[in-house]
Amino acid sequence: MPQAGPAAWRAADLRPSDWMIPVGAEDLAELEQAVTALGGRAPATAAEAPLPRLGAVLRGAATRLDTGRGFVLLRGLTLERLGEALAEPLLMALGSHLGRPLPAEGGAVQRLSSAAGGPLRWRFHADAADVVALLVMRQPPDVDPAMLVAAATVHNEMMKRDRAALEVLYRPMPHAAPGGAVLNLPVFSTASGAFVGRYARDSIDAAQRLPETPRLTGAQMQALDLLDSLCAEPGLALRMEVRPGDVLLFNPLQVWKRRAEGLAEPTQPSGELPPGDAPLALSTGRREALRLLLLTETSRALPEGLLALATGAEPPTMVGG
Repeated sequence: MPQAGPAAWRAADLRPSDWMIPVGAEDLAELEQAVTALGGRAPATAAEAPLPRLGAVLRGAATRLDTGRGFVLLRGLTLERLGEALAEPLLMALGSHLGRPLPAEGGAVQRLSSAAGGPLRWRFHADAADVVALLVMRQPPDVDPAMLVAAATVHNEMMKRDRAALEVLYRPMPHAAPGGAVLNLPVFSTASGAFVGRYARDSIDAAQRLPETPRLTGAQMQALDLLDSLCAEPGLALRMEVRPGDVLLFNPLQVWKRRAEGLAEPTQPSGELPPGDAPLALSTGRREALRLLLLTETSRALPEGLLALATGAEPPTMVGG
């Protein structure tokens, strides 16, 4: 059946007011106070980073991530006031009011860096989490914007054009997980009665490079290629101009983000320094962002295996709501 509701959006139907949430001066002061009180460390719980005003805004944003369009952009944070050294605790403070962080190598917060252009191949991708929080650190003005596409809309377009290919994507196919495990997961499924779309072509391709993995069939390859082409069609994906200090929140089970294929992410594990003793330099010619992956109590349950795909842990029977 076709997917309906606010999550089945097209870029042409949206205005900035549909997804942008301004962060006011009082909200910012509250956040600064909470982060400063932490003394540079990340909060373990929301109670350690009290946000009476902004916390209510974040709870509203969480509802929009779960049952709305699946993404919001918080605008108004100024990194200059706090300093970049506190950017990671700031992101963790915001995240503590949305869910609990997924463990990752090098720490919960990962530093992402991508080239500011050039002959890169772009693909849409979804992390295995309920919420992705991205804090923009650097965004050169002459580079491509962030791009998001609605999984439900891509699903519906595929239903119109090739139902057989869509049925293929409802069947499991091999995905590479951390630690060398291979998990069989579909692109489209349902969990807790809700639609789930999670696309990670890089994980699928990585599994195919393992000699013990069954080869994808011609029908599977054609279905994945059609999915890639639909995501890239004009009018479907939203081009979003982002600025330093913006916090992009999205539900990767509903919204897929474009990224450059083949980049090493993160470039430096959180908290580590590059060779030598100099602090980590942020190049002005590259995009720089901090990423935090979260599990929530209210979001739709992650299908079995997705947590393992993110962490390499044993697959649970159910995670989240």
